Order: sequence, then C-alpha cells, then structure tokens
Amino acid sequence: MNDKKVLIMIPAFNEARAIKLLVSDIRKHYPSFKVLVINDGSSDSTAQEAHLGGAQVVSLPYNLGIGGAIQTGYKLALRDGYDATIQIDGDAQHDPAFMMDVLNPILNGKLDLCIGSRFLSDKSRFRSTFLRRIGIKFFSVLLGWLTGHFVTDPTSGYRATGKKLISRFAAYYPIDFPEPEAIQIANRYGAKIGEIPVGMRKRLGGTSSIRYFATFYYMIKVTLAILIDTLKHKN
Repeated sequence: MNDKKVLIMIPAFNEARAIKLLVSDIRKHYPSFKVLVINDGSSDSTAQEAHLGGAQVVSLPYNLGIGGAIQTGYKLALRDGYDATIQIDGDAQHDPAFMMDVLNPILNGKLDLCIGSRFLSDKSRFRSTFLRRIGIKFFSVLLGWLTGHFVTDPTSGYRATGKKLISRFAAYYPIDFPEPEAIQIANRYGAKIGEIPVGMRKRLGGTSSIRYFATFYYMIKVTLAILIDTLKHKN
C-alpha cells in the first residue's frame, strides 16, 4: 500500500487561525501524502497560512460552499491519477491521528467510502448541539431505510474514497450540505460503504455552516435532495 497515491483534501473558508497548524501536523506525520487546501473564497489569510504550513493551495475566485470546494479536489484527484482521497475540515476539528484508520479500508479495497464517526469512539472531545444531533439521527435513519447502510455519523466530513468514487464525485458532487447526499449517491453506484471510529476536537477556527434555524432548512433541503437522488439511474 506504500505505493498508493493519496490526496488529502481540506476545504477551507476563513480558517487562517487553524490551517497552518493543521497542515504542518499532517505533513509531519504523513510526508508521502499530498495536502491540498481548497481556499473557498476566503477573505482572510487562509491561502497564505496554508502555503506556510506546506500545502498545495487552490484558491477559488468566490465562495462556492463545501460541496464546490470538495468537487474541485475530486477533479484534481481524477486528473492526477490518485488512488484515494481523504477529506478533513480546515478548522482542525478532525484529529489527523485517525487518518490512517479512515484510509486503510480504502487502500486495502474493503470499502469505497469510509466515514469517520465520532459516535463510534469514546475518544471524542467534541459534542455537537442538540438540534444538530437530532438532524444527524434523522439522516442516519433515513439513509438506513433508503440504502440499507446504517451510518451513525452521516454528516461527518471526515471521510475517504477510492478510485470508484473519485471519478463519480469529480463529475458531480452535491453543493449545499453535501455529506448525507453523497452517501446516497455512492450507494446508487454500488459503492461499499462503512464507518470507522474517530476522535473529534473542538474547532480552532471558523464557524459551523449549520446553526440554529438553518438546521431545519438543512434537514428539509438535504432530505429532498436524497429522495430525488433515489429516483435517478446509474449512468
């Protein structure tokens, strides 16, 4: 597995406070992996700090949202022939110590999509809000009912993919709040989907994109997107 090409994708919007420390930590422990920071139209020094940490940086001309940023990463991974990608947040909430745990099922061919779940681990030092936990449980049940994959943490952005999904997600990836819908898309293409326990930390910078009343908008929007996707055919 040492010859596998792995791209670490970090979407970042105004994460200047955390991104250098995060990238430096990743490069120290995983020097053979390329670190790509997708600077999603930040108005602060995110791009400069990511460069200082040792990352390759792609700066989008304006804020596309996490889905657009991640699809940019998948397009580059497909173009450059990567065997696997792993996505983590730019706020350092995802602990890089668990990166190989998430990657290994992809690298050894056991899974096509591996999700890092904070709910399977007793090492998480972060607890989401009550409303957020309701939304997570809702999508867990909905996706389990639709796909047969009962994922405990469907909104987790700590996830790895193999070649089968890199090409699919490069062609299309959900734009807004994409994580649950991406699971449905992966299922539609017959992907092997699973979870691995990971520890989560309190964010060092930025703010969550899902807050307060936006939680209800998020639930309605993503539910409709998932249901619509179930009507699509593989192509």
